[in-house]
Amino acid sequence: MREVLQSKIHKANVTEANVNYVGSITIDEALMEKIDLWEGQKVLVVSNTSGARLETYTLKGQRGSGVICMNGAAAHLIKKGEEIIIISFAFSPVPIEPKCILVNKENQFVKYL
Repeated sequence: MREVLQSKIHKANVTEANVNYVGSITIDEALMEKIDLWEGQKVLVVSNTSGARLETYTLKGQRGSGVICMNGAAAHLIKKGEEIIIISFAFSPVPIEPKCILVNKENQFVKYL
């Protein structure tokens, strides 16, 4: 069994950062569906802006809103306006075809990568 790339949202823009929330990352529900990401699933978030990397879990945001919100302590590491990559992994005994997407500045789907 190996841990392999399951999905990725590339070049997302952080629209909000809320340090007063308990924790997690809120992601537009439509984007989560495009890459088969579940609410509560663990993700790695990498900032192309600051180089910060962190693990957290997902929450569904309003469908079509383009919301990408860093919540809780994560909001101290990755701030509003930063460009990020959101990555999920899966355990599999065989190679899998990851679902990777590119989004525009408003976090709307552009294309599969």
